[in-house]
Amino acid sequence: MAYGQTVPPPQNDAQQPAPASAAIPTAGTPVPATPTNDGADYRPLAPPIDPHAPHMSKQTRYEIIRDFETQIVYSRTAFPMSAKGLILKDGVTMPNGPELQRQLALWGPAIKPGDPANISFVKIANDHIQFELNNGPIRRKKWYQHIEVTGAYGQEVTPQESERVKNPHGSYLEIYFDKYVPEMSAQQLRDLLLPVLDFSARNKEQAYLNTLPAKVKEAIQAHRVLVGMDSEMVLHAKGRPPKKVRENDGETQYEEWIYGQPPQDVDFVRIVNDEVVRVETMKVGGEKIVRTEKEVILNKADKDVEAKKQQEEHPSNAPSLRRPGEDPENVPKPANGASPTQPVPPPQLPQPGDPGPGAMWAGLR
Repeated sequence: MAYGQTVPPPQNDAQQPAPASAAIPTAGTPVPATPTNDGADYRPLAPPIDPHAPHMSKQTRYEIIRDFETQIVYSRTAFPMSAKGLILKDGVTMPNGPELQRQLALWGPAIKPGDPANISFVKIANDHIQFELNNGPIRRKKWYQHIEVTGAYGQEVTPQESERVKNPHGSYLEIYFDKYVPEMSAQQLRDLLLPVLDFSARNKEQAYLNTLPAKVKEAIQAHRVLVGMDSEMVLHAKGRPPKKVRENDGETQYEEWIYGQPPQDVDFVRIVNDEVVRVETMKVGGEKIVRTEKEVILNKADKDVEAKKQQEEHPSNAPSLRRPGEDPENVPKPANGASPTQPVPPPQLPQPGDPGPGAMWAGLR
């Protein structure tokens, strides 16, 4: 059985309704637009949820699950590699800011901004709805994996598992409500999830551009590199460089990405620690343009600083034969309570060239 859904046709600015917040608004009051991660305003397609709406009915739960499960959406933010995922409430995601950047620097991202994600499971609880993305961060058995099949001679046959199921690298998204999950339509729920998930993007490129600041988005669409961009933004703006050069400037190692060749303009993009620090353009007429002043500031965590901080919080221990997590107090001790005896050193063996004990007795005879 396959389920289909219809997407409302795009509307122009004159036809779009007034902006609404991702939180449940008060009836009869104007609602300001909720800013997304890039600072741009989004415009929901469905009317706001009635603040006096009753609990979500059983039929609506089935419709929400059928509508959202197996959907392919695009992420508008980064999901850290953890078993908790992200929490969305009143249009604000948690963790966010420096805490989110710290987790991304330490554990890496499970889903990056602009990446497609598959909603593999939907769970509706009392006060929140949980969306499992890309099979979730925790291995969960399928229904057919609970079936036992016996073959010839009583030998048990187990279904094969794919490597993707054995090693899940997905995440969770949980949207919380004040008291309970109210009655709502599928489009109203999409509007609430818009700060995190993009249901309207047609491809990965469009979804990625929607997560960027307006200045960076305009520069990428114009195929222009700004000082302060990261390497992924450069790839979206100029594509893969035909030539790369690795050099050292004192103790600093950098990469030079070279775009173009004479008799055309040639761009030299210098990248240090995944950040553009210098853009040099050689014009056809011989003019040289160098830009080193930062033109865009991105909120990124320093991976080296975070790794050093993590090492200071959890210093490495001395070598030990104990298993990881084993309590040193549980090490076997002598029955009388005395400290373990020191190991006896090995006997001193004769080395080649030594006279040995036989030579001493021969001298006495």
